[in-house]
Amino acid sequence: MNTYEKARAFILRNARPIDLAIFRHHFEKGSAEDVISALSAYQNHDGGFGWGIEADNFNPASTPMGVWKATVYISKIGGTERTHPIVKGILNYLESGSDFDSAHNHQWMNTVPSNNDCPCAVWWKYPEQGSLFEYNPSAALAGFIIKYADSGSALREKGIKIAKEAAEWFINSAPIERHIAGCFISLYDYCKEAGCMPFDGKSFLAKLDEIVDKSICRDTSRWGEYIPRPSEFMPSRQSRFYSKDLEELRRAECEYIKNTQLPDGSFNVPWTWYNDYKEWYVAENWCKSIITIDNLLFLREFDTTFPLFPDACK
Repeated sequence: MNTYEKARAFILRNARPIDLAIFRHHFEKGSAEDVISALSAYQNHDGGFGWGIEADNFNPASTPMGVWKATVYISKIGGTERTHPIVKGILNYLESGSDFDSAHNHQWMNTVPSNNDCPCAVWWKYPEQGSLFEYNPSAALAGFIIKYADSGSALREKGIKIAKEAAEWFINSAPIERHIAGCFISLYDYCKEAGCMPFDGKSFLAKLDEIVDKSICRDTSRWGEYIPRPSEFMPSRQSRFYSKDLEELRRAECEYIKNTQLPDGSFNVPWTWYNDYKEWYVAENWCKSIITIDNLLFLREFDTTFPLFPDACK
């Protein structure tokens, strides 16, 4: 079995229905609606998402991070209709004010108290002082609102207000941090798609380019750690951050991926929950499936000499 075949077998054995649907969408001509159907199983009556949609958090209740993760899956299929029930549910949750600090920071909470009642990684535990974290995920959620909420609605105006505040903080104060960068990439992409850029795009992109460039780890000996490799910010040649100057580094990552595939077809997860929850061993295989799909997508895009995929996937 080659790299692709081994990876596919692992995914079929271990992936959640949502990730299996993503795999089939990208590699086996599966439909986008199958992805949405699988995603809807994680949506609550309030429109938010829980039930382990974020693989490292088993909280069934709706959380801002759960909603953000759902928007990531929607983006992976190129988006969906504004009128789709799953989008309407997300907008209802974001409009409700749940888990949102309207008095001070105008951000959704990064963690919520109910996380403490459920198996999850230590970073999802709710601290006594509350949880607001540098526009993660608020910047991305504001962008989703700008793209999908009705023009002129109170919710869209709320999204625009948050986006303006987030962009000002980002341009002037944002640290070099991968998750923050990811949220602000989403904000920019959503605003561009919506034709609504409520901040100085030139200054914003200059800061974003700087943070992405400084975030990518060029020390290949550290790639087994939880650090950003090129694939995190340039998964395809269509990425804004794609640069021919990094071609050698991308080739190195292709080789790294092929050389680090495990015998069962998966790849190591470079983190753990740092606690005693046995549910981690279930979540680990979910995370391996996600990592495996991302690695296959990167190889398909950049490893043109490797006979990896069936013709239908090229």
